[in-house]
Amino acid sequence: MEQIINIHVEKLPEGVFLATSDDVPGLVAQGRTATEAIEIARDVARKLMEARAERKGDLNLTEIKDSFDYPLIVSA
Repeated sequence: MEQIINIHVEKLPEGVFLATSDDVPGLVAQGRTATEAIEIARDVARKLMEARAERKGDLNLTEIKDSFDYPLIVSA
């Protein structure tokens, strides 16, 4: 089942991007680009959700419906 997780991505003064989420406690990912930080965040979120499921915890995330908005990042 796919679920929507809101993440916050910010560029740090060091030039790297940091991704965190209020939806998934403990999610912290860093990448050289915003895209890399998002990809790493996806993997970290998956692992955190699997670990939580093993402990029978639920995050109450939103299930993806037939239609949703997605901010597309395009580099030129």
